[in-house]
Parts: sequence; structure tokens; C-alpha cells
Amino acid sequence: MHNFKELKIWQNARSFVKDVYIATSNFPQEERFGLISQMRRSAISIPSNIAEGSGRNTEKDFSHFLNIALGSAYELQTQIFLSYDLELLKEEKMNALNSSLEEIQKMIYGLIKSIIKN
Repeated sequence: MHNFKELKIWQNARSFVKDVYIATSNFPQEERFGLISQMRRSAISIPSNIAEGSGRNTEKDFSHFLNIALGSAYELQTQIFLSYDLELLKEEKMNALNSSLEEIQKMIYGLIKSIIKN
């Protein structure tokens, strides 16, 4: 078992959730049940799955939940691009969110690889 609160990847993903909430707070109200909800749920899923997996009894289980978190990260990245395409996000904000998210994706992938090696 891992203490998820000590994992840098969980800390970064948790902080990133706030960035997504702030970015989506400026979206039009009609997106409340569309992209706003979807992006926020995807963002929340990343640290949540890291935490859930860290509490599992085996490394295989932990790796499984890390893969779910990684899937949520790629889902969110698509939603960020769509938000830009729909002119809900400015290019600068899109790039900033993607840069942070890509770092999180790399960290998750690296953790998965290190677990598989052991």
C-alpha cells in the first residue's frame, strides 16, 4: 500500500483539478451540464483513481487504477482541445492546461512502468 497523500503525482493532479474548475468557471451557463461537468468529472477522476489504487493490496491493482487515471487524463485533454475549438478557451489557457496535463500524464505513465518492473 502507498500513502497517496505523499505521492507527488497525486499532489499535482489534485492541484490541477482547481485549474480546471477555474478555467471552466468562465464557460457559458448552457455548458453547465455539458463540457463543464464532463471536464470537471474527468479532472476529479485523475487524483481519485490514484488515491483509490494506492489503497489496494497489490501492485497490479494499483497499476490498474493508474491506467484508469491515465485514461481520464487523455479524455480531459480531448475536452480541452474541444473547448478551444468551440472558442470556450483561449489558446494561451489551452496551452497552459495541456502543458500541466501532459506532465501529469508522463508522471502516471512513469509510475505505471516502475510498478510493472517490480
